[in-house]
Amino acid sequence: MTSFCTYISRARSPRLFLLFLVAAAFLRADEATSPAAPPAGPLVVEASATLDAVMIYGRSADLIGEAASSSQGRVGARELAERPFLRRGELLEVVPGVVITQHSGGGKANQYFLRGFNLDHGTDFGISVEGMPVNMRSHAHGQGYADINFIIPETVQQVDYEKGPFFPQLGDFSAAGAAQYQLFDTLRLGFLTTEIGENSYARFAVGNSFKAKDAEYTAAFESTYENGPSQLPEHFQRYSSLLERHWERGSNEYKLVAMGYYAKWQSTDQIPLRAIEDGRLDRFGNVDPTDGGKTQRDSLSFTWQSSQADAVTRLVAYAIYYELNLYSDFSYFLNDPVHGDQFNQADQRGVFGLNFDRSWDGKVVTFDAKNSFGFQFRDDIIQNGLHTTERRNYLASIRNDHINEGSIGFYGKSELRWSSWFRSDLGLRGDFYRFRVKSDRPENSATRTASVLGPKLGLVFGPWRHTEYYVNAGQGFHSNDARGVTTRVDPASGNPSDPVTPLARVKSLEGGMRTSLIPGLVTTTSVFLMDSQSELVLAGDDGSISPTGATRRYGVEFANFYRAKPWLAFEGDVSFTHARYRDNSAGGYSIPNSISTVVTGSATVDFPSGFFGSLRLRYFGPQPLIENNSVREPSSIIYNGRVGYRHLAWEFTLDVLNILNRKTDDIEYYYTSRLPGEPAAGVDDVHLHPNEPRQFRVSVSRRF
Repeated sequence: MTSFCTYISRARSPRLFLLFLVAAAFLRADEATSPAAPPAGPLVVEASATLDAVMIYGRSADLIGEAASSSQGRVGARELAERPFLRRGELLEVVPGVVITQHSGGGKANQYFLRGFNLDHGTDFGISVEGMPVNMRSHAHGQGYADINFIIPETVQQVDYEKGPFFPQLGDFSAAGAAQYQLFDTLRLGFLTTEIGENSYARFAVGNSFKAKDAEYTAAFESTYENGPSQLPEHFQRYSSLLERHWERGSNEYKLVAMGYYAKWQSTDQIPLRAIEDGRLDRFGNVDPTDGGKTQRDSLSFTWQSSQADAVTRLVAYAIYYELNLYSDFSYFLNDPVHGDQFNQADQRGVFGLNFDRSWDGKVVTFDAKNSFGFQFRDDIIQNGLHTTERRNYLASIRNDHINEGSIGFYGKSELRWSSWFRSDLGLRGDFYRFRVKSDRPENSATRTASVLGPKLGLVFGPWRHTEYYVNAGQGFHSNDARGVTTRVDPASGNPSDPVTPLARVKSLEGGMRTSLIPGLVTTTSVFLMDSQSELVLAGDDGSISPTGATRRYGVEFANFYRAKPWLAFEGDVSFTHARYRDNSAGGYSIPNSISTVVTGSATVDFPSGFFGSLRLRYFGPQPLIENNSVREPSSIIYNGRVGYRHLAWEFTLDVLNILNRKTDDIEYYYTSRLPGEPAAGVDDVHLHPNEPRQFRVSVSRRF
């Protein structure tokens, strides 16, 4: 199996390999179809069909009697379709309290923030699509790197989300939260969308479903081009494709999904504030015009689900081929005054996995019980490289590593209904990891193993008057980079380095309530406390280990969704978090880039025919940029709007992003850098990536 995985991970033409697998699977499935079944024609819909016909409600469902915690939720396709998006990563902002920003080119994974965590590119927020993990462990650019640019929004049926380590089916990278994207089994209506906007923005998307030989097929394609507002044209190109087959045989349901994604871009990374203030750089200027990258992701997944009267069995198998080739420069001429500090991070991998889950109804003594058991296997075969470069030309290697990281996790859960007003969830999860690193520096080559056990407990009281109350406790974890787990010598400095903890534990408590007492209004309130044993990570930008110490976070969240009329909805979410280190070993107690206040809200008018529109705001409060809290990033507030018109199968939309043209920053960091002519030791300064100015986008869509 290992040699086969290695061959696939190094394949020069992974798309051809995946297409071969898809074609073979489709043909094999067709052979099993009864020859007497006549092929069905294309899905027929009336010309008067409107966009509303394919929308699914999400947050308007109260989940009372179903949810296991107050911060658990669901968002449907209708809410997704109502939102004006600046960037694809904002699909995650449907989760209350989540903030999405960007510090570089559009082809990189976004920066994620939740519950006082700077999640970087996904370290403690687990994301999956059709059961396939998105987070990449031991990634060249950052642990848990989660790039969702490959998702075609029109194909998403719903997003289920959870917060906290309270759910035994969720393992690595889910300590702060998790989101699972489910795609449509079949599109009731096809779509064709063309969108254009400022900064050379253009998007084309098409998709449709049809039926043939007792199976439903779905195909979708998207391409995007954008230059962005920076002085350096981004030339961001994105191509995404989807091919899906869905069929049923008696009580068995099957789904085969092939997805492809490719993107390349030039990027304007964050720039020093001092250069903007003294006029050396424009706010949208750059230091190194050769930063940028390209990435590729191809995947194949197979899902089987068997449903009986009192049990459901589900299996997901997947294979992913992934590449990233990234050029960045954050310190300019600090380390190398002659050639500059640009570096290249290269990641190539094959990911193979299997998820199995069985749930069934039963009894414990005389009490009704819902039980589940499952296991998850994942194997990553990775080739990573970190190199110094000048204008994308190779200079020297800092480190090259071949990594084989495998894991297997088991979990069980039992939900007991003790009475009509009280139920409990008791769960246990165990994970075993094997880290094997073969480095170009023999001292950093090793094999290590680690395991972790995490109990989960949930208590649910009610409902009383359409209101439930929750108490949750649990332990979770995130894995650290395999290179940090085995490193003995810092590859950048050559100094001795202590290996980091393989699996960093997290403990959390949460209490809250969920109510739908007022018709149409769903309100949840959550109070949480979270302790992280360690946030040690390997800094992919220079290959060194960055110890950050233990942390504590606590806060409160309010989430509200009110559908006043079938065509009128309001949304308002507020979260407050206090995040601190447990000691001042880092020079202070403040956690850099921990956002304490997040407010989002919207008002949406959505008639099935005629005019529709949406107005959204997003606010995040000031945040510390350094441990002693002496430097802070100011607050930010952005308004986005949408207005449109529907007639029969046509839809015309105008999006206005950053309506008030506010000059805030997507992200700020505080560190040392050096521009030409500055002292050799560099200058400590704020480095920022500005938010995009006001821009207009117009789209035309047709359903068929």
